[in-house]
Amino acid sequence: MHHLQQFFKDELPVINDYLGRETRQLPELVRPVAEHVLRAGGKRLRPLLTILFSRCFSAGKKSPDPLPASRDIYPLACAMEFLHSATLLHDDILDGSDLRRGQTTAHLIFGRTETILAGDVLLALGNRLVAEYGDTRLSWRVADAIMRTASGEIQELEWIKNPTLSQEHYLEIITGKTAYLIQASCHCGALVSNSGPAVEQAALDFGINLGIAFQLTDDALDYSAKAEVAGKPVGNDLREGKLTLPLISYLESIAEHQRHETLAWIRDLGATSDHGVLSDQNRARHDQIIQAVRSTGCVQQTLDRAAHFVSLADNALSNLEQTRECTALREALHHTLHREK
Repeated sequence: MHHLQQFFKDELPVINDYLGRETRQLPELVRPVAEHVLRAGGKRLRPLLTILFSRCFSAGKKSPDPLPASRDIYPLACAMEFLHSATLLHDDILDGSDLRRGQTTAHLIFGRTETILAGDVLLALGNRLVAEYGDTRLSWRVADAIMRTASGEIQELEWIKNPTLSQEHYLEIITGKTAYLIQASCHCGALVSNSGPAVEQAALDFGINLGIAFQLTDDALDYSAKAEVAGKPVGNDLREGKLTLPLISYLESIAEHQRHETLAWIRDLGATSDHGVLSDQNRARHDQIIQAVRSTGCVQQTLDRAAHFVSLADNALSNLEQTRECTALREALHHTLHREK
């Protein structure tokens, strides 16, 4: 992990400085909300992916064309973090979440109205930063990713109302709500540096598969991580009435009558729970299901599925020059699969 850690060490101060300067210029009503979600930390994965792919090049090509001063990579990279932060603010309201990265969620501190507006402002800011590059390919990629992210959220809300056992449908949902913005972060880095078709295709394939693997690992951690490490309660998805892959795998493994009864309970939980607050009876059932998912190997099955997408992402880099940047991208895949939060 040496190269990835070094890139984080070198780039994070620049990224955070730029994020801070832009945030301080926001309207006073929403500035504290934006500062709260950005101050909570996060991995800054998306900006770093943009930077790394802007410096990648295909085998046989010495280097991508250098960015002119007017096309500094950092505004584009940080736009990806602003867009991601906007989705987090809105998601926490939709999900009724109490914690984000170990901190109280913004809407509980500043109010729903202020938080919704802050998400809107960050969404607009991210789009403006991308548009300032004057490249319609960048604007289209980001707009498409935002649209697909919103569609994934809509599909998830519909699924909570009527949960069914379909691993493929679930993969479609998480590809929308998580993977497309990660893909856009990679692809925009390749586009802005004119790295060429090979790098652009590698960025698309790497990004979409990394995004799916990242969400599947999140799903596994929701059932296996310790709350103090994860920064949110264990079993939070189930508490909100969400079916994720570990739970789907578990339900597929039990008798049909148990499956129907458990699905009905989850459906009722999603419809009636007060933003994840459980009655004593529902809490006991919730904890029982968490333990069953763990004991039947469904967490590991989900990690194995994530490993498949990590392998696809790794293969996408095979036609690139094996530079420090490419090595760091491979280390990011390893980190995704073995992280604890």
